[in-house]
Amino acid sequence: MDKVAEYRKLIKQVLTEYDNLSRQSPDTNYETSLVFDENHDHYLWLAVDWQGSKRIKYTYIHIRIKNEKIYIEEDYTEEGIATELIRLGVPNNDIVLAFHPPDVRKFTDFATA
Repeated sequence: MDKVAEYRKLIKQVLTEYDNLSRQSPDTNYETSLVFDENHDHYLWLAVDWQGSKRIKYTYIHIRIKNEKIYIEEDYTEEGIATELIRLGVPNNDIVLAFHPPDVRKFTDFATA
């Protein structure tokens, strides 16, 4: 399996696990959605719902694959999805913390681009 196909599989696996855990929590009282766009390599975990007259629309995680690297565009999880991806064998030099400005990324333990 090529690297990009493996990354797609791992990203979908982790996001699905996060979503399943979230749905089991008694504190979750809104609908979550997973969006996997393999044509453009964007992967999202979202909350989309209504609470009374208030619209709930929130992105927990947004990941994309670009130039054979995993770009984490948004990550509002406690531990961080990068940690989980590293546990699954993704090297940290293939992960870009894209939610940081490019000039700040050089101070992380991850790829800059």
